[in-house]
Amino acid sequence: MTDRDTSGPAPADEGRPGGLPEAGPEGQPERRPGPGPEGGSGRRIDIAGDAGGPVVAGDHNVVIDAQHGSTVTLLMEGRRPRPVRRDRVALLPRRQHAPLGRDTDLARLATAVRDGGPVQLWGAPGVGKSTLLRHAARTLTPERDGVLFLDAARREPEDLAQDMFEACYETRGYAPSSPELRRLMTGVRVTVYVDNADFSPEGLRTLMDAAPDATFVVAGRDRSLLGDGTALRLDGIGRAPALDLLARELGRPVGAGAEGSTAGDLWETSSGRPLLLLRAAALTRLEPAGTGVLPRPAEVGDLLPLLLGRLDAEPLRVLRLLTTLDDADLDVGHIEALGGARDTDVLCGRLVDLGLAEQTQRGYRAVADVVPALRERDPEPFSVEVLCEHFATWIARPATTAAQVEQHARALEVVAELAERDGRPELAVRIVRAASPALARSLRFGVWGRLLDLGLPAAQLAGDRRAVAYFTHEQGIRSLLTGRRVMAAVLLTEAAVLWRQLGDVHGANAAAGAHQYVPSHAANAQGTLLQPDGGASHLASSGPSAGPSAPDPSTAHAAGAHGTVAHAPATAADPGTTAHTTAAQHTTATTHTTTTSHTAATTHTAAVPHAANAGAAKAGAAKAGAAKAGAAKAGAAKAGAAAHSAGAAHAGASAATGAAGTGAAGASAAGAAGAGASMAGASVVLKVVAVIVAVVVGRVVVSQAVHSFAESRSGSSSSSGSSDTGLAGRWTGSDGATYEFDASGGGYVSRGRDACGQDASTEFTGSGDTYSAERPIYDTTSGSCTGLLGEATTTITLSGDSAKVTTTMTKSYQQGVQCFSCGTLYLTRQQ
Repeated sequence: MTDRDTSGPAPADEGRPGGLPEAGPEGQPERRPGPGPEGGSGRRIDIAGDAGGPVVAGDHNVVIDAQHGSTVTLLMEGRRPRPVRRDRVALLPRRQHAPLGRDTDLARLATAVRDGGPVQLWGAPGVGKSTLLRHAARTLTPERDGVLFLDAARREPEDLAQDMFEACYETRGYAPSSPELRRLMTGVRVTVYVDNADFSPEGLRTLMDAAPDATFVVAGRDRSLLGDGTALRLDGIGRAPALDLLARELGRPVGAGAEGSTAGDLWETSSGRPLLLLRAAALTRLEPAGTGVLPRPAEVGDLLPLLLGRLDAEPLRVLRLLTTLDDADLDVGHIEALGGARDTDVLCGRLVDLGLAEQTQRGYRAVADVVPALRERDPEPFSVEVLCEHFATWIARPATTAAQVEQHARALEVVAELAERDGRPELAVRIVRAASPALARSLRFGVWGRLLDLGLPAAQLAGDRRAVAYFTHEQGIRSLLTGRRVMAAVLLTEAAVLWRQLGDVHGANAAAGAHQYVPSHAANAQGTLLQPDGGASHLASSGPSAGPSAPDPSTAHAAGAHGTVAHAPATAADPGTTAHTTAAQHTTATTHTTTTSHTAATTHTAAVPHAANAGAAKAGAAKAGAAKAGAAKAGAAKAGAAAHSAGAAHAGASAATGAAGTGAAGASAAGAAGAGASMAGASVVLKVVAVIVAVVVGRVVVSQAVHSFAESRSGSSSSSGSSDTGLAGRWTGSDGATYEFDASGGGYVSRGRDACGQDASTEFTGSGDTYSAERPIYDTTSGSCTGLLGEATTTITLSGDSAKVTTTMTKSYQQGVQCFSCGTLYLTRQQ
């Protein structure tokens, strides 16, 4: 058989678009946004202010507001929801034929599941992974608490974890925090089958950690299950079952003569992949009765074009709709409304039988290799404007539930991408703005974040300032609810500023009100205190750089208001002197040198970017010796000469030891300053968050260092022994620097000063051997943090006394932002 999805039917209120209204937290009917104008020329969708009452995420009570941004309050003592454990879970896929030729594979799978898992089925597309997984979910003996089947296609591990929680507990409107979720799911013994689980090893670990006592059986294209567990590669079926499959699909026995020989050649050419055999039989069935013959083996590579050429106008139009939406699922009701097809269920079933579409838990989608094949044959996509109008109007209907919107989130995401690509960012804004409240209500924060990431740059392109404020606000709320505290502080501060610039007091107060629940150390990273109207507002600044005034350039520390910080220094030749040279931000570069002494001598040299002609700088990276620092990639500076005696790579730095240099065309490129701290008679330990990100917007080089200062410690506290476990303790980096982390609340923390010169604590959170931290990326070309450009994530993966540090730019809030210095650093634990 094939990878066709034959999962079970959706609940009664989640079938066709516009089902029954979802009940609120207290069992009351949900209040949904009212519909926009119908039948007229207007295209505006009016959305009510409250999109459905409060939901609870972790320790926060959230009221979703579709106009001014959501509001957050802390749960009162004793008011946390109390989900009720279900006696047994039975969420199964739809019944299907038993897969042919898979008895041995099923036995291997059963043994691995019986041993406790986790188990991974992996193999090429079309080899039959989905069919075998679904059959196993229905036939193998589950754990004592039942069985659960999920489709992970284009979904986040965190959203699947919420799916598991809601399947195992009677609950509504509650998303527990990660620790609370693990506590609730501990002791729940279910077998969880996850199809299309094409996650990284870290993603798989995140999913499985959410249910510690569950047995996981996942299927995906590539092997990603590492360590404990069983990875089973699935190959094509044997010759005999292949002939049985062809006979079943043809509805007649395959002859023993020439047809039998052709069938055997087809099996060999297709490597026994059921999907290709299915298509070969389908092409034969399309011939007039009695004249169909199996295609020649040489035609296996042309089966798709041959099948597409035989389709009538109606199924071709539906398939064109599905391929326009790429890998998204689409409900039959939407296919009927957009494709104009009669007997849509029958037509979609025919496409499934031809091996051109697959049925999923949420509807139908095109098989992956059909998408490029049909686009090559018919490159004109389905009308983006029609898609946007249809989905925006559907979302606004009172009968459309949050669950239904979440089920079609991937389709909405594709439509928004198409609109922006088509030069219609206002349509992308319309779709995301309409969907965002419902996605927040669904408590699937992963897909909500993906849509918001599309909405913000689209709003900037469209010049929609209110949408920019709204998306920034909601990103801040989402960051707060998902534990990304620093980003929550940054985004909510910026949202409050944007709302005030628009004169929207309600929105500004909502942002300020949410900001007060950001932990103090994260809020201090902004240097900005927010208060709603009625209190003393500190929102005088026009951007997230609000805070204390910049220090005098002649005495400014390298990590001060200039937004530049150095990596950990290498030991200098002179054991008693530290040279610290900084070119401050002036039209004519100046130098400032200070000399201090401490036990371990270091040398730093750096340049701060000039304000004038910053746009002429080209991105590059400086290298001193062979060292790497943080996640920056070492290289040669293209805009002026660059030197950094500490061995840290920087983007476009133009500096020399003891003096500032100027870049080509008279412009000084973005640089990074070396930072050190000293204390006579005491050893110095560097506490570093190893992130340096360089981005370019147009031709302006932007440098962002997320980094902390050296902190002095007493002799006893600075000693680190082999008793450190996890990430705690001191590490030596492959750049020669020393890094230190302290255990804190189940994670690890490094305190110091960030790239904007503000005191900050960076928390690495996670579990097992993987921890990560996130930081904002600012435009620092003006010498201070003036605009939020995106986010970078540093992930630390432990392996005994070694660790791999990987930095990537995970989000960009403006067009054309690119990371130049993302990369990898290795740490070794100090003994």
